Amino acid sequence: MKKVLVTGISGFVGQHCACELLKKGYAVRGSLRSLSRKDEVINGIKKEIDPAGRLEFCELDLMKDEGWDKAMEGCDFVLHVASPFVVKVPKDENDLIKPAVEGTLRALRSAKRAGVKRVVLTSSTVAMHGGKSGLVKIKPDSWTNLQDKTVTAYFKSKTLAEKSAWDFIKNQSGEHRLELVVINPGPIYGPTLTGNLATEAMDFFRKLISGKVPVLPRVSSVMSDVRDVAKIHVAALENINANGKRFIVTSEMPFAIQKIAQILKSNGYDKVSTRLAPTFLLKFLANFNDEMKGMLPFVGNTIEADVSATMKTFHWNPIAFEKTVLDTAESVKSSLER
Repeated sequence: MKKVLVTGISGFVGQHCACELLKKGYAVRGSLRSLSRKDEVINGIKKEIDPAGRLEFCELDLMKDEGWDKAMEGCDFVLHVASPFVVKVPKDENDLIKPAVEGTLRALRSAKRAGVKRVVLTSSTVAMHGGKSGLVKIKPDSWTNLQDKTVTAYFKSKTLAEKSAWDFIKNQSGEHRLELVVINPGPIYGPTLTGNLATEAMDFFRKLISGKVPVLPRVSSVMSDVRDVAKIHVAALENINANGKRFIVTSEMPFAIQKIAQILKSNGYDKVSTRLAPTFLLKFLANFNDEMKGMLPFVGNTIEADVSATMKTFHWNPIAFEKTVLDTAESVKSSLER
């Protein structure tokens, strides 16, 4: 039985990746910053599948060397999902950049030493469209312009982490050649397994259905369903046509934040506001609010993506966007009612 190390297994994407791996017959070793969250993860995964002795845990920190080599022992593959994610602009951009870049390099170095065949890295579409405005069409060879002054710390962290990964693969030495595949999702929605609403997406939906978002930003982007993202991560482990490539895993068409609100409103979520905020007001408020400042690179833009390579390579079609929205809302509502 092949074993996969999933870093950041307690995270939104990590949990779903673990479920998908178990469903496909893999054994899973999941990394946590603290083993105190082990039961939370197990209980969430059990809602989807009984691990049946194929799930174990280890403790890893993106900023510490301890434990990485041991975590890789006996693993055939690695899903490196763990990375800091916040919309809010930090006081020091290195609070996001350092863990993302150094954690990625720790994972790759240890995987190389352990003889792991392939690493699948979770990146983001923000590593592709940063520094561009208006109608932005991204493809697998698109990169964020790090020199642009509008590029935030989060955009930099994902871009630099992914670039460092490709540089490592290109410059690696030795007889064993570690393989790399990169997955680039957009904003990720979908049901939570653990009921944890602390992620940016879950918190946004919580506020939206509770009527705590009075006005919406004028943002339109391709979106991702966490179940699609997990499915492609796992499919990329052994697909011979995936090695050395980037795969965008998003909806085929962009959707406005307002469209999310409209779908919810028309399906009985009466407290949801569908009103748009004037863009000039959001830009003004960003001077005083770090979370608003983090949203600015999206405001007023439309992000489109070419997902044809992903669809062809993995014989994949994205989950319908309305289903993603309603499943997310139902999951958040159930968690709030517990």
